[in-house]
Amino acid sequence: MPSPSQITLPKLHREFFAIDRSDAAWQPVPATAGRIEEIVLADNLDPATGTGSRTRLARWSAGALIDRPVVHDFHEEVFIVEGDFVVGCDAEGQGGETFGAYTFACRPPGALHGPFTTRKGCVLFEISYY
Repeated sequence: MPSPSQITLPKLHREFFAIDRSDAAWQPVPATAGRIEEIVLADNLDPATGTGSRTRLARWSAGALIDRPVVHDFHEEVFIVEGDFVVGCDAEGQGGETFGAYTFACRPPGALHGPFTTRKGCVLFEISYY
């Protein structure tokens, strides 16, 4: 059996820690015009090598929109913490199916999903991993 110093962990060990939920802690997600922000909790996701994982909170402001379907090569799990999240809307954010707090999606690599919007705003807990 390997010693603890010989074990390679897929994620860094982070014991319980307080999460700053103030507006100052949220960072804009590039290419979303500030409508989607994140707090990254753990991250070693490396698309170039197809390794690692990312755990984050994502906060969408009311009306935020990803106007086309998305596909990626990693697993993704999404839990709606609060608010509403619309899946399958059109490019203008109309239509689609609305989901509320305490609903969950689990997507394997290659799964086409979206477009997305939110009418009132939402907070998502997301885990992405290879």
